[in-house]
Amino acid sequence: MLKTALKPQWLLALLAALALATGFVALSGWQFGSSESEPLVKADKTEVAVPLTEHHQVGTELLGTVADQIVTFSGEFVAGSDELIAPRLHDDAKGVWVVTEFTVDGAPQDAAIAVVRGWQPDASAPAPAPEGELEITGRLLPSEGPELGHDVRNPVLETLASSQLSNLWDATLYEGFVTAHEMKTADGAAVEQPGLTRVFVGPQPQEAQVNWLNVFYGIEWVVFAGFALFLWYRMVRDDYQRGMEEIAERAAQAHQNDPRDDDGEARS
Repeated sequence: MLKTALKPQWLLALLAALALATGFVALSGWQFGSSESEPLVKADKTEVAVPLTEHHQVGTELLGTVADQIVTFSGEFVAGSDELIAPRLHDDAKGVWVVTEFTVDGAPQDAAIAVVRGWQPDASAPAPAPEGELEITGRLLPSEGPELGHDVRNPVLETLASSQLSNLWDATLYEGFVTAHEMKTADGAAVEQPGLTRVFVGPQPQEAQVNWLNVFYGIEWVVFAGFALFLWYRMVRDDYQRGMEEIAERAAQAHQNDPRDDDGEARS
């Protein structure tokens, strides 16, 4: 069979099969390389505070490339606008978030944003929001889905939805909300809130995500590469078997045309 494989036609076919298989393997490598996607925004960018009014616009959707960013902004809390969101966990303990409307300096339409002032263990009335001009630094997070069929007699909301809070506060709000990591007065003094525990939210997980569809395509291209070489082998083997059959046929034909009988004697 080696002599058959060394025929010029099959050597050329082998080169073509190898070239085709190489192309398939290259496509497989590209698919495997595309199967892992990096996070939309890396932590080295999201952890550098930027002004809210420059990073996110009022009336626009909070996209994944914008959310999870540490932002800073100044303004004032709106007195009496506290809302409780429950259940919320803190160190494995159930409690509530205290969310308050905060008007943002320099925002169009005198817009405000929902600020998570902190966490408390029960749904009791929280400490009043700090008064006066404040500067807040925190993480901008996407709004949750609005609660359906909320009982207005229940002082606790199940979700933190900017659309629902906008109706409760009768105010124009930024999409999303901010967890206040740091709160300062206009002269730079830190603000403490008795009875509330700060809610610190870390960056999103930074590990790459696997797209299994690309992995499947990568395996498929490897199979195609193997099939190209297998097809070449089958064609060489078929050629070899045809050659063996032709030799056998010629030998049988020569035997039939031999004037001697089976004992080596000439036929009469």
